[in-house]
Amino acid sequence: MMEKNGNISKVDNVAKLESDLPVGLAKPALRALIGAGYLRLEQFTKLKESEVLQLHGMGPKAIDLIRRALAEKGQTFADGS
Repeated sequence: MMEKNGNISKVDNVAKLESDLPVGLAKPALRALIGAGYLRLEQFTKLKESEVLQLHGMGPKAIDLIRRALAEKGQTFADGS
């Protein structure tokens, strides 16, 4: 996605190059996750959903996308959600 100045945003670059986060996460959720250093799905297996929800920009839709992506790999959040 291009920003007004024609540059690709840092969030888009990081998400595409270094991450296996699910497609469809909203920009605020992506910024929250990337800012907290969460780029890989396996990181969420050590976190509780409630911990991730505390990040500014995370909401139920983002958690659901992550939960589904984890389930596709046979994984869950640390609390089994």
